Amino acid sequence: MTYHSPTDLASALDNLALTGSKVVAGGTDLYPAKEQGRGPDHFVDVSRIEGLADLEAADTEIRIGAAVTWTQIVRAELPPAFDALKQAAREVGSVQIQNAATVAGNLCNASPAADGVPPLLCLNSEVELSSASLGVRRLPLSDFILGVRRTALADDEMMTAIVIPTPPAKAHSAFEKLGSRKYMVISITMTAAVVECDDDGCILSAQVAVGACSPVAQRLPAVEQAVIGLKPEDIILTPELFASLSPISDVRGSSDFRVDVVVEQCRRAIQKAAKH
Repeated sequence: MTYHSPTDLASALDNLALTGSKVVAGGTDLYPAKEQGRGPDHFVDVSRIEGLADLEAADTEIRIGAAVTWTQIVRAELPPAFDALKQAAREVGSVQIQNAATVAGNLCNASPAADGVPPLLCLNSEVELSSASLGVRRLPLSDFILGVRRTALADDEMMTAIVIPTPPAKAHSAFEKLGSRKYMVISITMTAAVVECDDDGCILSAQVAVGACSPVAQRLPAVEQAVIGLKPEDIILTPELFASLSPISDVRGSSDFRVDVVVEQCRRAIQKAAKH
């Protein structure tokens, strides 16, 4: 095994072109998932690459570099629509994990229970991917995660940034998570909502996403449409609005339990975001 630690993107992409290469940044997901006695031929550590740990806000978009940690997200000055992402950041593992783990790594790990995915889906996020052979391309986050532990990354490709269109100033957000305890736990279900209201307190727009209830976290268009024009206290959500979900039954909860929880989580998240 060879461990590469490049300081520029071009060198990192050259390293990734080597057969059997694997990107590592925080490493908090990589090592627990590694099979005993087996691993890639080349680790490519991207944490020292100039610019990848930057979080930049412009007029039209906010750019989260691929080496930005969850702690950086918590501490950053971001619009209220990012409050759900900040809350998710506070519940990713322990503080020590948050200091090392990256937002991009959470996406590339492609766990159905990845806490960062629902808030980023609600923000209409795109991912920026780079390789020596394909150059630079962008994909909607909804097209990047393909299934359990599967992404659209090519073998020689790495994520270089998460790019988010600047949300409306009046948009607010909320995050709800259920686990068997408060910290250091895999989510049973989690929900994020980004909501914008008019001057009378009626909902103008809503983006709602749920994780851990299908192979890939997903937006819920039926729920989003159902709450338009309503005041938060008038929201009533029925299980039929959640027909696109396909939760499993496991030691953490049954499929029926997960649906019941998500219905309530969505109501709470939408109401919290709308009442800011």
